Amino acid sequence: MSRFIDRVVLHVSAGKGGNGCASVHREKFKPLGGPDGGNGGRGGDVILEVDRNVHTLLDFHFHPNAKATNGKQGMGGNRDGAQGDDLVLKVPDGTVLLDKDGRVIADLVGIGTRYEAAQGGRGGLGNAALSSRARKAPGFALLGEEGVERDLVLELKSVADVGLVGFPSAGKSSLVSVLSAAKPKIADYPFTTLVPNLGVVSSGDTTFTVADVPGLIPGASDGRGLGLDFLRHLERCAVLAHVVDCATLEPGRDPISDIDALEAELAAYKPALTGDSGLGDLADRPRIVVLNKADVPEAAELAEMVTPELEERGWPVFTISAVSRDGLRPLTFALAAMVKEYREAHPKAEPKRQVIRPVAQNESSFEVFADPEVPGGFVVRGRRPERWVAQTQFSNDEAVGYLADRLARLGVEDALVKHGAEPGCSVTIGDVSFEWEPQTPAGVDLTRTGRGTDPRIDQVDRIGAAERKHAHRIRRGLDAEDQ
Repeated sequence: MSRFIDRVVLHVSAGKGGNGCASVHREKFKPLGGPDGGNGGRGGDVILEVDRNVHTLLDFHFHPNAKATNGKQGMGGNRDGAQGDDLVLKVPDGTVLLDKDGRVIADLVGIGTRYEAAQGGRGGLGNAALSSRARKAPGFALLGEEGVERDLVLELKSVADVGLVGFPSAGKSSLVSVLSAAKPKIADYPFTTLVPNLGVVSSGDTTFTVADVPGLIPGASDGRGLGLDFLRHLERCAVLAHVVDCATLEPGRDPISDIDALEAELAAYKPALTGDSGLGDLADRPRIVVLNKADVPEAAELAEMVTPELEERGWPVFTISAVSRDGLRPLTFALAAMVKEYREAHPKAEPKRQVIRPVAQNESSFEVFADPEVPGGFVVRGRRPERWVAQTQFSNDEAVGYLADRLARLGVEDALVKHGAEPGCSVTIGDVSFEWEPQTPAGVDLTRTGRGTDPRIDQVDRIGAAERKHAHRIRRGLDAEDQ
């Protein structure tokens, strides 16, 4: 038996970018072939796309993890690595994406609408792309960037023209079954319907969809009886139809009190979607009242009594029987007229493929602040410096020197000086912490040394070794005095 899933948590991981290649062209009679290392391939993206053949989030319920493929490593001979394949996940029309805090990220409405849920990592540059006047043949390449990982909440909100609202066992499922070809589950006990059922209704030249929303009870807007899960399926409906059980035997219930209770819940519920995505508050939608079960004599009499009072509220009232099918034809024409009126007042734009991407950020900006965990330390936070650090192979001195040049040109060193950074203090960028050496010159022409080395790093290492040796001699002298 198929299951209807309308809310899932999806863990998406984009592909990692491939590493760049450090290679030098070697060919007979060509001693100075130059660098020829290719770039790494970009990691694959994770994309959500609305598909007309998908109607539930069931696949994501059983497979909540989605990962795109990684990019391939660059190769010698100026051959770039292959890009990772994008992972396209099919979602139903009307899927809403939220972050872990419940904020709406995107509203996927319309066949073909796409959203880039996770962006693949950039491939690392090979040494051919890193060569310059200062570095004729770099002995290093950049590492590939990690892909984006994030958790998304997917909620499905039915896309229907008419939403049937009513207490449990009011006959909503029966009404959908006789108005359309839908075959929902029908039984004589409350909450028979646990998931929305959609049916297509044709009346004259108008075709519209009807959503059978599970029964609501007082307190639904506060989550009672899974009310919040049910009410969100009404957010996109242009017309709300109150289906009232006129034959109920429950004490304290009658058509007027049932409608008043449901109206209070609709007014209390605040849709997450507004503007172009939603239709405003549920209390502002056009209404129509359907007095059901008129095949019971007592119910027919009760419907005749309450009709004048309901009409005074300005709502069209129809007395029907879903069992004997009395009164269905006028009701169908009335619903079609209301839907047509709404469509004329809100013309739908020309269908086009819509691609939603995250807003681009300014990668050049960064900030420097004191490290709360390390006394006297500093933290540098920014998209570009963090990416540069992640792409650096710290076992290669030349790569570290190249990182120092990039950070200096970005203004990181000047910002550390303005914040009072002292030589040897701890500086953290991304996941890497190091001792800051401001005397290391950056952005200058380099003398030629062996591949994979940097004279400035060697100088700092020599200074550090001399300082450690001097401190060791001092400690030996103190120890000798103590003896």
